[in-house]
Amino acid sequence: MSDLRKVNIDGTEIEVDGAMTLIQACEQAGVEIPRFCYHERLSIAGNCRMCLVEVVGGPPKPAASCAMQVRDLRPGPEGQAPQVRTNSPMVKKAREGVMEFLLINHPLDCPICDQGGECDLQDQAMAYGVDFSRFREAKRASDDLDLGPLVETHMTRCISCTRCVRFTSEVAGITQMGQTGRGEDAEITSYLGETLNSNLQGNIIDLCPVGALTSKPYAFTARPWELSKTESIDVMDALGSNIRVDTKGREVMRMLPRNHDGVNEEWISDKTRFVWDGLRRQRLDQPYIRVDGKLKPATWPEALSAAASAITGAEKLAGIVGDLTPVEAAFALKQLVEGKGGVVECRTDGAKLPAGNRAAYVGTAAIEDIDSAERILLIGTNPRDEAPVLNARIRKAWTHGAQVALVGPAVDLTYEYYHAGDDRAALQQVVDMGGDDEIRGKRSLVIVGQGALQEADGAAVLAAAQTVAANTESGLLVLHTAAGRVGALDVDATNERGMDAVGEADVIYNLGADEVEIGEGSFVIYQGSHGDRGAHRADVILPGAAYTEEAGLFVNTEGRPQLAMRAGFAPGQAKENWAILRALSGELGEVLPYDSLAQLRQALIAAVPHLKLVDQVVENTGDTLAAGSLGQASFRYALRDFYLSNPIARASQLMAELSAQAKARGAGKIAAE
Repeated sequence: MSDLRKVNIDGTEIEVDGAMTLIQACEQAGVEIPRFCYHERLSIAGNCRMCLVEVVGGPPKPAASCAMQVRDLRPGPEGQAPQVRTNSPMVKKAREGVMEFLLINHPLDCPICDQGGECDLQDQAMAYGVDFSRFREAKRASDDLDLGPLVETHMTRCISCTRCVRFTSEVAGITQMGQTGRGEDAEITSYLGETLNSNLQGNIIDLCPVGALTSKPYAFTARPWELSKTESIDVMDALGSNIRVDTKGREVMRMLPRNHDGVNEEWISDKTRFVWDGLRRQRLDQPYIRVDGKLKPATWPEALSAAASAITGAEKLAGIVGDLTPVEAAFALKQLVEGKGGVVECRTDGAKLPAGNRAAYVGTAAIEDIDSAERILLIGTNPRDEAPVLNARIRKAWTHGAQVALVGPAVDLTYEYYHAGDDRAALQQVVDMGGDDEIRGKRSLVIVGQGALQEADGAAVLAAAQTVAANTESGLLVLHTAAGRVGALDVDATNERGMDAVGEADVIYNLGADEVEIGEGSFVIYQGSHGDRGAHRADVILPGAAYTEEAGLFVNTEGRPQLAMRAGFAPGQAKENWAILRALSGELGEVLPYDSLAQLRQALIAAVPHLKLVDQVVENTGDTLAAGSLGQASFRYALRDFYLSNPIARASQLMAELSAQAKARGAGKIAAE
């Protein structure tokens, strides 16, 4: 039951929940309150004192609005709504005093600071500070920390807001950062000088309100006002995190998160944030044809002609859809290949996902359901690697009292869980338990990973997960690892025999699938953005655009269609993926019926109507799978190396360095250490 209270803020009376803090109530009233330490997704610290307001009839001093609730206010003498003033002389003087204190030890090095132009301290000093300082003594200095290759530190600039400490301990679930000392000796530091061991650590760069924590790879490369900003979608995992891609000229300079409460809140993983250097390396920028065993540069007409003649002469034709492929390209490939009597397949890792049954290959739950879940069962998934931001959400539910259980190898998930076992027998035990009334009465969730579905008995594992969800009245979430997989399944880019049918083909059209081993004897046409494994095996290479270089539709792991927008242009002669397939269809004499992306999307929506519901989670329908017999194998997780899971990441020097560090950290320590 809500506890509604009236409060008068600067003469405007509003009604809010009594549990709200004054800073939140002021935001509801449309009044901006300056702050440094307060952040709505972190616990309240109340230590920067910038958010001071005057409570009329209260103590004769300003109050910290982030740490006082509306229900703590006393009404007026005749029962009037309590009054809060945010612009009185008392408040103005208090804010100017706080700002003067904050700037006492702050080095005024804005011209060389990477935060310049998007710095909270700059903005609030201009808006709420004074134009002079009474401080004449020498400033304090602090040693910089080494937090690893991602986060650059300039600790002399630190104003001890503790946002980084609260984020790492509360959201990321690591304990390496903290504050030591008192008074002027107080400083943020890392435990025994350790580097940060988290794949969410880059978020502290966004959280830092000053230039104390900045991006090491991006340092001194661009100013915010030089960058073109494009709102897009991330494809490094299947979560579909909302991002902003900042470009300077043709180059991607950085990637930042956008707020989306239903998907990624306002966090992104380190792979999402720092993979942009992989967009510059190992790029395919012109077509190639293999002549006498060696790939030779070719023109587009030559490459398309070679591909068309191979497809025309094929006895068995197959197309495979890669993990980073937008829905439009998967749809065009399906029409092209099936029009020539071939088969297509998007489940390149062998996952036993049933085509046409959306309730089975997507599930029945939304990502947001994790927040309110009281019980969560993880089957064959390590969300800390497969979807780090989703893992932070599970951790948040755990901190609110949710019970988590895992069927799969024991790993550090940053929160406590009940380990039910790591093999199929453990899953069978969970199925046999059925569902008692106590579990049914609770909000619960079953999350099944791709690693659990890749073995021969993958369909039986998925059926078991559905059975557990039905017995316990839980929602089911299938956690995908490939950003393009759900969209490709939506357009039914599958065949009954899966990858077995692809293995028998004499001509294979490989649309960006770099995790697949293609045997000898087949003629391979590779279309993709990077010179990875797929390009090395190819006989014809058609260079395509990466995800930041074309507009495309991606459907995330909960079945939410989202639009990735073009932030820059593909290098050299590389072209948009759907356009290459359209040009090839003309060469084959069977022209696909669209000449623009808009026409392609109209055809796509006519075939799959729910794809027009952009940014909406539709209710998924489908039959419950027939129970199969589970095998004897132990569960294995889908990702072996978080940092090197796709061709863009494998082209990134930074991801290679992070992968090497993670391996070294995982190696056992020797006796002297």
